[in-house]
Amino acid sequence: MYRAVSQAMVTKDIDKLDHILADDMHLIHMTGYDQTKNEWFAQIKSEQMRYYSITEENIKNIKIEGNKASFIGQSKVDARIYGSRHTWRLQIKNYFEKRNGEWLIVRQEASTY
Repeated sequence: MYRAVSQAMVTKDIDKLDHILADDMHLIHMTGYDQTKNEWFAQIKSEQMRYYSITEENIKNIKIEGNKASFIGQSKVDARIYGSRHTWRLQIKNYFEKRNGEWLIVRQEASTY
């Protein structure tokens, strides 16, 4: 699923992202900004946030406890965010919940590494 999210971000496949992310998902950016799924989608569509490539480097700290799970993904992300393009070494802690038989991402917390 981590690769599916990365690929969908690069290709701006909002339908795929919508299927993987819970409606109430929040993305906490490395700045600390807490963004809703719908706001993030709007910024991807308008290219305020434009992802050019994402290279996965590591997945660690995988935990599964009942209907909840989490892991940390580390990637190099080439993106233009609010007009500034850079390649960041991002670490995303992904939190999942199993809802109606499907695993959905309910929260993502970004930081650098």
